[in-house]
Amino acid sequence: MALVFLAICDVKNDIEWRTAKSLDDGYALTTREIITYLNNHFGEKISSGSYDDVRRKDLQHLSLAEVVLSDSPTVAKNAPKRSWGVNPDYANIIKGFGQGNWEKELKTFMKGRETLQNKLASERPTEKIPIYFPSGEKLEFDPGEHNQLQKDIIEEFLTRYGYGAEIIYIGDASNRFLYYNKEKANLLGISELSRDELPDIIAYSKAKNWLYFIEAVHSSGPITRERKITLTAFVENSTAPVVYATAFLNRETFRKFVTNIAWETVVWIAEYPDHLVHFDGERFFGPYQ
Repeated sequence: MALVFLAICDVKNDIEWRTAKSLDDGYALTTREIITYLNNHFGEKISSGSYDDVRRKDLQHLSLAEVVLSDSPTVAKNAPKRSWGVNPDYANIIKGFGQGNWEKELKTFMKGRETLQNKLASERPTEKIPIYFPSGEKLEFDPGEHNQLQKDIIEEFLTRYGYGAEIIYIGDASNRFLYYNKEKANLLGISELSRDELPDIIAYSKAKNWLYFIEAVHSSGPITRERKITLTAFVENSTAPVVYATAFLNRETFRKFVTNIAWETVVWIAEYPDHLVHFDGERFFGPYQ
């Protein structure tokens, strides 16, 4: 992308920034011409048949940021004769690169302009996955199969097997502390949670005085023997015993991890919400002291 940008500016060395060209100079290159420029001036060995890769990959962010524009916006994007040049609005700031107070001038130039970072952030999916706690409280997850499974755990697993459980902690794929009742965690004797070792969901049943440490497994992370030992460290000072549970979306995913599941834990499969898989132990279902 950087080399493509240099080609479109017609800049081959540090001195030539001052004479960088834009569409106002009548300078624009087709994707094939860009490849020729890179091969001739920067020692690249790009096949002339890779012109579509230049358009789809190297030009993508430059054009989204509107730093680079097409000289023929109405022409089809994949038209071989479509040329690309520097947006004249950016020409002067590009020509001043490396000189004097360029960083300061750039900040002034960017005031009121939307950055590509913000533009891409605003294009993220806005549709959230709503989840409802047993208490009736509502929260929203980002879309994704892992977060959908967490929704199922809260709305289906805990309503069946949670005995009125209260949510203490939830982390989703983009926010490891999406929900955290730190005051309640402290009262229950749960140690300060470490970001790298958190279970996906922690809940507490007052009726049973049970803690639930639940892992939602989409592609990794079941409660193995080692994982169970790590999680046990969080409740060394707690008087509430723990139910260790691993949740899967379907039986197919469960089969991939079945040999790694720790004994004296429980497995729940969202595809069959009314059933549990118990991994041995002295009791049918419940925490182990």
